[in-house]
This record gives sequence, C-alpha cells and structure tokens, in this order.
Amino acid sequence: MTAPDPARRAAAWQLALSRAFARVEVAVHDPAWTGSLATVRLGSLQMSEESSGPATVLRDAAAVAADPCGDVAARLQLDGTARVFQDGRVVELPPCSLTFLDLSRPFRLVLPPLQRARTLLVPRSVLGLEESALRRFTATPVDSAEGSAGALLLPLLANAGAALGGASFAVQEQMARAVAELLAALAADHAARTGPDGRFAAPSLFERITASVEASLGDPELSPQSIADRHGVSLRYLHQLFQRRGETVGGWIRGRRLAGAQRELARPDAPGRTIAAVAAHWGFASASHFSRAFRETYGMSPNQWRADRSAAGRPAAGTPECLAQSRLGEDATL
Repeated sequence: MTAPDPARRAAAWQLALSRAFARVEVAVHDPAWTGSLATVRLGSLQMSEESSGPATVLRDAAAVAADPCGDVAARLQLDGTARVFQDGRVVELPPCSLTFLDLSRPFRLVLPPLQRARTLLVPRSVLGLEESALRRFTATPVDSAEGSAGALLLPLLANAGAALGGASFAVQEQMARAVAELLAALAADHAARTGPDGRFAAPSLFERITASVEASLGDPELSPQSIADRHGVSLRYLHQLFQRRGETVGGWIRGRRLAGAQRELARPDAPGRTIAAVAAHWGFASASHFSRAFRETYGMSPNQWRADRSAAGRPAAGTPECLAQSRLGEDATL
C-alpha cells in the first residue's frame, strides 16, 4: 500500500495501527517517511513487527472512549530509541529494551528515524495482575539486570518472531501460548520489582514469598507450614503477613490457583484438556474439589466456563472479527 505524500502516508499508517491495536492518531515528521507493519494473531496472543521513520503515535482520552480496548501491549524496541509516555511517566527505550503499555488508558509514543519494534498484545486477564500493579509499571523499563526475569526472557521474546515465522501452524499455536505465559511471568516479576513511583524497589518479604508460591501452585503438597519453612519464618508470622493485607494464606493460594485454572480453561486448546487434568495442574486434590471451588468463586462450573469461552472465541462467519482472523500474517507497507 503506497501514498504519494506525508499527509496521506500518515493517514494510511494511522489506519493500519488502529486496526492492529486500537484507535490512535499519527503525525509523521519526514517528507520521505515510510513504514511497514506485519501482524500475526494466534490464540490470545498478537505479535506485530513495525519499522518506520520518525513519527508520533497518540492515543488520547477521546480515542479510548470511542474505541475501548482492555489489552496490554509489551513493546520490545529492536532498533532506534523510542520514548513512551503513560500514566505521568516517560521511559526511553533503546534497542533491546522493553516496556508495557495499557491500551485502556491514554499514551503517546515518540518514534525516532529508522526505528523498529516488536509489540506483543495480550488480554489483561492473561497477565493475571491487579489493576494497581498494571498502573504502577506502565511506561517503566523492564529490568534486564543479571538474575532478573527480564535477563532470561527478553532474548527469548526478541527471537520469538523468527521462530514463529518458520514453524508450522500447529507449532506456532503452541509457541504462541508459551510466549504468552513467558510474558505473564515477566509482567509479574516487573510488577513485584516496581514501586509506587514507578521505580524499581527491592521486593519485600511478602513479595518474595508470594512470588515463590506462584511458582509452586501446581504442588499439591504446598501448605502454610512448607512455605514458612522455605522462607525461614514462623508459621504465626507467615499468617500475620497475609492478615495485614486482609488475606489468609490458604485463601490466597486458592484464589491464585483458581485464577490460573480459569485462564487455562479459556485457551483455544482447552477443549482438549480434561477438567481433572486442569485441576491436577493447579494443585487441586481432586476434580470434584476443584469444580466446587470454581463454582463458588465464579458462579458456574469449569465445563460451562470453558464452553462459554470456546464459543466466544469463534466469531460468526462474515463478521469483522472473523475476517480479521482470516488475514493471518497480513502485511502493510507504506
């Protein structure tokens, strides 16, 4: 797709970005401006790679109201240094750095000449984070220091595009689910490391304990005593840490297990998983125990939730959503 002048190029680029993500406004800053965008959507994950000349991309309050979107974008800068503004913060993104953007709120991107980036778009439910955590770490740099989750996962995310592009469709779907889970782990680690002012903060004992428990939810032997022993605290003190936040240890573990199972049952491959397998994966003693807890929390059975999510994920033929899914791998060059 081509346009003969900057104004028409900007309009075409604005339309392409709005279709791929959410409604935005675009201004270009070079008479010879060009850009390209390639997008692939697999299950809950959308992966886009863009390259362009200098531009400003704005999603203001009016655009949010006119085109609501609850997805969260992870922007991995590959070339050039971009600036990202959201929630009163600004972050410089040099090559090989990543930040998160919440499409449900206004933001602005200032793009340099000859820039290239990969954006991973996921529903906020996939990340499994509280709203306060999402607001805390938008437009903040993901920590890539040695020993952090970012140091491990950023190289994998940087190479995900090439790996997905060369695989069969079935393998692409499996890899996309894995990438979404990696992104959720990265977001959880980033939230734990980011303080209320958006700066990195050393994780508290409570945060270290909950991060450790999150990694062990599938262990059916997980208990308050085993957690206390692992972290060198008394059982009484462990209960006090959770009580200060209006929680119980057992209730918090149960809630995180149910949330994880709920996300798993919403995946495209969920119909191929038995309820018993999902229950065991998330550390429940039995399928019946899991089903009772799920119904008490969400007001429906796991089977009903899975069926509803599966039906919601199959748009009717001829609808815009169905047509968009059929254009898998669509490229736009301006």
